[in-house]
Amino acid sequence: MFRLVNANECIMTRLQEMSLAYHFAVEQEVGSSTCQFFGFNGTAGVWRIKAIEDAGGWKDRTTVEDMDLAVRASLKGWKFVFVGDLEVKNELPSTFKAYRYQQHRWSCGPANLFRKMTKEIIFCEYRFGRNSMSYMHSSLSLHLLVLWILFENVMSFHRSKATIIGLLGANRVNEWVVTEKLGNTTKPKCSVRAPKRTRSRLGERLHFSELIMGLLLLYVACYDMIFGKDNMFIYLLLQSSAFFVVGVGYVGISTPN
Repeated sequence: MFRLVNANECIMTRLQEMSLAYHFAVEQEVGSSTCQFFGFNGTAGVWRIKAIEDAGGWKDRTTVEDMDLAVRASLKGWKFVFVGDLEVKNELPSTFKAYRYQQHRWSCGPANLFRKMTKEIIFCEYRFGRNSMSYMHSSLSLHLLVLWILFENVMSFHRSKATIIGLLGANRVNEWVVTEKLGNTTKPKCSVRAPKRTRSRLGERLHFSELIMGLLLLYVACYDMIFGKDNMFIYLLLQSSAFFVVGVGYVGISTPN
């Protein structure tokens, strides 16, 4: 299902592209068209120096310093414009492990920033909000829609944990792992011998929280199959399978060509 090696690796890439399409077409394009706040993510972004200075400059108090600056600039009354007809080259995470670290930072960082700026946002004199809307983007692959929903549900579990860590300021709140991209993996390796790994390759791929969630959903699915009066167990079995697939690291384990 999610065994993504060689030619099948493109499925993982498409799932990531679909998620990023939602990010740009809803969070940024819709936010811009409705004059609402949307986060600056650093990809082909252009700032006025006056806006940076007025917002207080760059700060490294969280792992989302780009969003931090955007929030402070918005609180000062600056508006942002999303130009969707311009295209720039960008790279996706090369493996699921890299994508997982990226999503942790993207969920934990904003939550931690909200914790630190709650008072400033509440007492801001400017209107500060966000409109959300549902849409079906033209670039979404309909034949991958079911896989995308199941995959995003698994990632929402991971993002929820990261959000709680950010709100509580727990031990991984300032974790910064540089996202490994395809370009990094194709560079020649240094000749220095790397230290031996203390953990087995299988141990690095296992995600126990996802495995536990998969077991829970499997139990609920079996209970609904025996005692339920609907067919909800079909969805629960599919979602449980998705958690197991991700839990054993059986997704995005190699770099796509």
